[in-house]
Amino acid sequence: MQSLGLSHLLTLHGLTAFSGLVIYVLASHVRGQRRHPSAAIAWVVSLALLPYVALPLYFFLGNRKALRAPFSPPEVPLRFAPGLEADSLAARFQHLAAAMALPPADSYDALQVHQDGQEALAALRRVMGSAQTSLDVSTFLLGRDVLGEEVQQLLMVRAQAGARVRLLVDGVGVYMGGRPHFGRLSAAGVQVSFFVSPLRSALVGRTNMRNHRKMVIADGRRVWCGGRNLAAEYFVGDPAQGARHPPWTDLSFDFQGQLAYRAQQQFDMDWAFATQTVALPSRPKTEEEGLAAGSAAMAQFVPGGPDQKDDTVYSLLVASCFNARRRILVTTPYFVPGTTLLMAMTLAARRGVCVDLLMPQKSNHLLADVARHAALRDLAMAGGRVWMLPRMIHAKAVVIDGELAMAGSANLDGRSLFLNYELMVAFFKPDDVQRFTRWIDGHISNAAPYAPVKPGFWGELGEGLVRGLAFQL
Repeated sequence: MQSLGLSHLLTLHGLTAFSGLVIYVLASHVRGQRRHPSAAIAWVVSLALLPYVALPLYFFLGNRKALRAPFSPPEVPLRFAPGLEADSLAARFQHLAAAMALPPADSYDALQVHQDGQEALAALRRVMGSAQTSLDVSTFLLGRDVLGEEVQQLLMVRAQAGARVRLLVDGVGVYMGGRPHFGRLSAAGVQVSFFVSPLRSALVGRTNMRNHRKMVIADGRRVWCGGRNLAAEYFVGDPAQGARHPPWTDLSFDFQGQLAYRAQQQFDMDWAFATQTVALPSRPKTEEEGLAAGSAAMAQFVPGGPDQKDDTVYSLLVASCFNARRRILVTTPYFVPGTTLLMAMTLAARRGVCVDLLMPQKSNHLLADVARHAALRDLAMAGGRVWMLPRMIHAKAVVIDGELAMAGSANLDGRSLFLNYELMVAFFKPDDVQRFTRWIDGHISNAAPYAPVKPGFWGELGEGLVRGLAFQL
């Protein structure tokens, strides 16, 4: 009897594991779910050994792409800024972006790179307060604190003044921010939506894909964006929390011009996805409407995430690092970059490119701090310089050779690069690229060099487990 029972359990386990693996293979093939190798290995091993746990998790979390095509934007010929050489880093970047069907470079002006939280807050107030016809806000979280309260007041004021106001908050991030009271926003005329609520869309495998994009768009003309969530710690802090919770160092910027149309278009698509409606094409603003259609300054809007067929941000970063000749300058709060991107950075360092990476000495995520050391050791051993800031820095930016600056919401870890909906903006104007360079270098001057320490067997095993599972599934 015992033998028969054991045989029955083994057969049931085998059938369940086999079924799970078949579902995984078929779903990955049909949906084009190209995964990072370590993520694929983790799913296969989990489905084979623990199918009763892994299979429900796969249905809950396993989808990696959610391609959507609410409308097809008009074809725009590839164009470069005046004087841009065809073989330059910026031209190569734009050619690759075009091959991945990203929007072409657009003109912009009045770029402001915020030097600190006070400047960022002043710019946020200015952009939100300027909205006359529409105000659209996308954020991962909205804090239940003094900053979140101010943002809600600004939203309600613009709605009551007659503007169409929409607030899009991530369906998981809303709980991380303390879940402010949204009822009064709706009562004041503000349209509020949550991006992929885990309780509503769990069965279609989208719960693991979070909207990490941050942007504020006024009248489709002016855009405020970057890495800051709309909570006090990302700006100047909350007096109610005292000195024990100092504000973080973060990076944001604002601009106007034709580039703002791309932000508006992306928000409209994200809003339609979140509300299960159809996004209507919006027309780009013209020069007569106050935008710099003829500006020599060009930048490129780079969305990344499940709504893109390719891993756009990751691919452009890898290609740019391989093309780098003089310097790669990076700041990110979390560094678990994936094999190919790490190889691009380490090989650049080995061939004489100056590679500088700025990070916090201790971030707000323990798992990220555990998982990062293997990559940091490899980069340091290759000749790269890693700088540790003694406070939390949440900024995300990459500067290559003083010719290209990418800034926005994407961290250099598996979740940002392969799972989250992210937004980066690539700038090509030398003066503006230099502004991002100075911002990062200014913080490097206050940072200490990283000293790699080789871990023991158990330490290395723990790093591998965190790196292979927590940051890939």
